[in-house]
Amino acid sequence: MTREGNILLVDGMALLFRGFFATAFRGNFMKTSSGVPTNGVYQFLRYFLDAVDTFEPTHVICCWDMGSKTFRTEMFEGYKANRSEPPEELIPQFELVKEVTEAFDMPNVGVENFEADDCIGTLARTFSTDSEVLILTGDQDILQLVDEGISVAIMKKGQGNYDVYEHTNFLEKKGITPKQIIDLKGLMGDTSDNYPGVKGIGEKTAMKLIKEYDSIDNILANMDQLSKGIQTKIKNNLDLLHLSRELAEINCDVPVSCPIENAVWKYDKKQIEDKFTELEFTNLAKLVK
Repeated sequence: MTREGNILLVDGMALLFRGFFATAFRGNFMKTSSGVPTNGVYQFLRYFLDAVDTFEPTHVICCWDMGSKTFRTEMFEGYKANRSEPPEELIPQFELVKEVTEAFDMPNVGVENFEADDCIGTLARTFSTDSEVLILTGDQDILQLVDEGISVAIMKKGQGNYDVYEHTNFLEKKGITPKQIIDLKGLMGDTSDNYPGVKGIGEKTAMKLIKEYDSIDNILANMDQLSKGIQTKIKNNLDLLHLSRELAEINCDVPVSCPIENAVWKYDKKQIEDKFTELEFTNLAKLVK
């Protein structure tokens, strides 16, 4: 099947946070002459422009979280509750980065009560019927979306380094299928998102169980074949196992849409130069061709 277009879906928060912390650890908050911190936005742009240069998309859409309360926090109060408040230098950059993406005439997409991942998943499924979709992120959770027509570029340390996962190389690279990532996370939990999985089962055991039994449902159907220790752990944490699997799964049925013609990668260079001048990003202007 011939697909038309190459759509880049950008995980905006992943790039902004990564950019902020990559520069902030040196205390380098970069500020405009009026005192507005810009280090996260600056580094976001460096990552973003490198990815556009590397992958040459025909269309680009940027997806955002819309606050910390989502359907997942309603399901489990502790979800992401371990995360501290964003640093004060980052807070003004949440809006500023959207102004910058708007200067590129790029759609900013987000839906209240859902995470950026859910918007990315929904749009990826929609567009992949006719186009090639590439998701740019630093977040391994998104790997569950890899499918025919949907690839994921995970940003690695340093700039311009990507680990690209496609449906043809996924099994070889990860040892399991994209869908099995959900069950893997259900078993082992996720410390960064603060959900527990089965207490006492880590990644190594979870991976072994998934490879052997294929899914959580099959593991539960074959409990008598498991060691007594694992049986006990699963029985004692059955509710948390089901809850964690639900929390791990990206919702690909979110009320979000973006007309493809709005996402064409085409911009007014003057508009961007004006925005960069306003933010005093003098040496970034040369990256905009």
